[in-house]
Amino acid sequence: MTHAPGRSMRELLAAGERSFSFEFFPPKDEAGEQQLWQAITELEPYGPTFVSVTYGAGGTTRDRTVAITGRIARDTSMLPVAHLTCVGHTRAELTAILDDLHASGVTHVMALRGDPPAGPGTPWTPTDGGLTYASELVALIRERADMRIGVAAFPEGHVDAADLESDARVLKAKHDAGAEFAVTDMVLRASDYAALVERAAAVGADLPIIPGIMPILNLRSMERMVEFSGRQLPEETSARLTPYADDPAALRAEGIAIATELCEDLLDAGAPGLHFYTLNRSKATREIFANLRITV
Repeated sequence: MTHAPGRSMRELLAAGERSFSFEFFPPKDEAGEQQLWQAITELEPYGPTFVSVTYGAGGTTRDRTVAITGRIARDTSMLPVAHLTCVGHTRAELTAILDDLHASGVTHVMALRGDPPAGPGTPWTPTDGGLTYASELVALIRERADMRIGVAAFPEGHVDAADLESDARVLKAKHDAGAEFAVTDMVLRASDYAALVERAAAVGADLPIIPGIMPILNLRSMERMVEFSGRQLPEETSARLTPYADDPAALRAEGIAIATELCEDLLDAGAPGLHFYTLNRSKATREIFANLRITV
């Protein structure tokens, strides 16, 4: 099943009351592959607007990303969005990957600068013959008639941004280059998302911004992920979770409750939908959906 590029994500987002989408990552082994497809199978009945597949640092999962998004396009009813980064690729290589994606039936791409090759927190260095900014990648993809483009947005600003206004101007540059929608890094407070939308509107970045949701199922791993993006868990969130530090089941239940409340607050604030970082499992997302009374 090939999804034609004629209908933009903006139109898809506007067509329904709300958009719900899921993110997966390419697994490392056969057991991970089985877990991934089980999650995809369990979430497909919810009829997501799209599902996205991430891309490893330096393009390390290039072939698997292409293969998974191609299989989703071919074998499911879902619209796949393939992540693509500037890291480790020349312009010619990026064009070749886009050709591979299109040949696999993939028509939507999430254009990202990507983390530095040496990992988060290290200096960013462009690849010789490659691109430096996500906006340049958007422009490269925009030259094609067969691809639609999404980009990243950051509720508290990108870790490398000089300030929040500069961060908003980067989003505007991506919009001006041809991006049609944005998905945020994981949102920790609904007020951060609302402030991002205000900043984007103020600089003329007129595109739907979908908040990203990562339910807290393990406090230590969540704290590490938040640190990677130069942030801290909100004090009010830590205060609710710390009493359950020695009770994984209770902590997980409270994490699901916090994520549910966040989703409700985001939708009440006018978010066009919700994007769930699934970590290739479906249970937590399905529990949140049940709490939100979203059914198959």
